[in-house]
Amino acid sequence: MERPEKQGIWQNGMAAVMVIAAFSFVLHMIFNNRYNYFRDEFDYIICGRHLAWGYVDQPPLVPVLSRIFLAVFGVSLRAVRLMPVLAISATIILSGMIARELGGKKFAVVLTALVVLVAPIYLSNGSLLTSNCLEPLLWMGCVYFAILAAKRNEPRYWLWFGVVAGVGIQEKYSIAVLGFGIVIGLLVTAQRRFLWTKWFWIGGAAAFLIFLPNLIWNVANDWPFVQLMHNIKASGRDVVLSPWQYFTQQILMVHPVNAILWITGVIALLVAPRFRPYRFLGWAYLIAFATFVALKGKGYYLGPIYPVYLAAGAVVIDDGIDRIRQGWLKPAIATLLVIAGAWLAPIVVPILPADQFIAYMDKLPFKVPRNEHSHERAALPQHYSDQFGWDEIVSGVLVAWNRIPAGERKECAIFAQDYGQAGAVDFLGPKFGLPPALSGHQSWWLWGPRGYSGNCMIVLDDSQQQLEKYYDRVEFVGLTPDNPYALEKQLTVFICHGFKQGTLADVWPRLKKWR
Repeated sequence: MERPEKQGIWQNGMAAVMVIAAFSFVLHMIFNNRYNYFRDEFDYIICGRHLAWGYVDQPPLVPVLSRIFLAVFGVSLRAVRLMPVLAISATIILSGMIARELGGKKFAVVLTALVVLVAPIYLSNGSLLTSNCLEPLLWMGCVYFAILAAKRNEPRYWLWFGVVAGVGIQEKYSIAVLGFGIVIGLLVTAQRRFLWTKWFWIGGAAAFLIFLPNLIWNVANDWPFVQLMHNIKASGRDVVLSPWQYFTQQILMVHPVNAILWITGVIALLVAPRFRPYRFLGWAYLIAFATFVALKGKGYYLGPIYPVYLAAGAVVIDDGIDRIRQGWLKPAIATLLVIAGAWLAPIVVPILPADQFIAYMDKLPFKVPRNEHSHERAALPQHYSDQFGWDEIVSGVLVAWNRIPAGERKECAIFAQDYGQAGAVDFLGPKFGLPPALSGHQSWWLWGPRGYSGNCMIVLDDSQQQLEKYYDRVEFVGLTPDNPYALEKQLTVFICHGFKQGTLADVWPRLKKWR
């Protein structure tokens, strides 16, 4: 039999994979402007306007790329979300390539692409610009080169592993957990020989050099990300999961039907003789899972790791069907996956209007997980509720702004309590003549008071009693208009005059809020 990697594109299943990737692109481009901008999207866009080697809550890659995409494609929801759409389509293609390298025949390759397409975590990654959107592609890029190194006994591939890992660290630090898992996996398997080759260490040096500018930035700014993580843990903001709860969230994220494949894939990589060269990947999953549980990480932190295990499971299932000669199972499985994927797709792709989605969600046999305690009060899951209410916030600020005499506006600042509010003002406000907002939250604190004295300030989401400690005159303007689907509802808006504390620069260190 001809080896799968030597077959043409029509015989090895990659043509069908390309079609599935194209379908993913079209699906997201149709529905990605159904709601509104997501809170975190403001963060990446505005950070991209303040180019640096790092930010309080993230490395620089996504902000830089978002700036490039908006410069090339213009400002719109579809332009903002084009990068994640392309990334998830590329992930589908790369997953098919991984299945082929693991020895998968045509159906295994196509099945891998299908399960990645319908997995809720990857549907979500393609629907929003977040720091997660490039993770599956970059994690699987590392895995792909690790597989090539083991399969071809060619240590040079570890150089490319290091390059992709370095880029991945500039996207999100959690890829270090994958690297840690793979190193431990190599140590406990026969593939440990790679650890003593020069190419493995050259790859590590490449990753470090790519990461180095961000590392220097963190040192120079007193480790903002470390401070942020410490403060979040201390605040008890996140929902902490037991190992079993973490595991069940993985099942929901990847899809209950797909769970059969990835669990099969993990077990096969650990025990099947055919996967002996790749056994380190089975150990990598166990190490990564245990690490995130021990660190009390959110369930979706492990999401980028699954395509390789889905691919391994697809290879095992395809071969099993061929052994029992029940070919009808292949189209049956594919059909089941499509139906099951369509059933859960509205959870992560805004296919339904918000009111219809709430009715749909109420009929599900499980509760959609909430990652933070503050999200539990919202009518919608956070990834949807945080796409509502921003226009209302800006309109509330505009009411206050219109009360400021034209001659005083140059000296009047807008102060927001978090990066969502500040980002909405920065992104949506200029068309109404609003200046960029100030905030002590996340990277906005690093950008400082920007020359404002503080003597005139529009303040969002605060109390009159608190503001009167700082100002001679505090005028309550009103509440921002209500949006029933928004996580942030009807914020207070104040106009403040006569700063009592010297200048805004004097108190700015006390306004720092990294949590």
